[in-house]
Amino acid sequence: MKIKLKNTVLTTLALLATHVSATSYARTFEVTITNLTKGVSFTPLLVSTHNKRLSLFELGQPASEEVGRIAEGGDISGLNDQLSASSMVRDTASSEGLLAPGQSVTLTVEGGKRFKKVSIISMLLPTNDTLVALRGANLPKERRSSVSYLLNAYDGGVETNDELCASIPGPHCGGIPFSPEDEGEGYIYPSPAIHGEGDLFAKEYQWQGPVAKVVIKRVH
Repeated sequence: MKIKLKNTVLTTLALLATHVSATSYARTFEVTITNLTKGVSFTPLLVSTHNKRLSLFELGQPASEEVGRIAEGGDISGLNDQLSASSMVRDTASSEGLLAPGQSVTLTVEGGKRFKKVSIISMLLPTNDTLVALRGANLPKERRSSVSYLLNAYDGGVETNDELCASIPGPHCGGIPFSPEDEGEGYIYPSPAIHGEGDLFAKEYQWQGPVAKVVIKRVH
């Protein structure tokens, strides 16, 4: 009876130690994204904390189906489900609605001892398949410290850049979000921005350099 009781106590202590250890490594971060453009909106943003083995995409390589859905239609649900089910990911968070030029949104995520990286992704409107993304950047280490990053735009390579409203979704154009028959360029590359062809005017929607700023603060 004493042996059984002793084993039970040891098991309970071990579970408590595991819980305390996991809690001590938990880190909370506020991620603030600001739209730096003058005429382009961001679809709902997806933020994830993860380990160093995960990458949303690679330049020069085809977009995954989940990333392609974001690039072409702003649909983050598939990638969110994929990331949430991955052992390489600690946490995800997403915004709602469009982020207009000059506006900011703040999301809260958790990191951990093995999850020191952060990625962000969203679609730019009005474009055919342009992404704004942060890929595997470092989270701040010290409590109450912060880091900032400038985010560039990338062409998803999943739809031709015809700049026609018929193939561009969202309030600016109201076109269809996905074009299964159009495979685009077939790989992800730095976005050439708006050319002013089709139905879009470069003067109204053009950007140069980074399209977003991210400030990440560790709050716990």
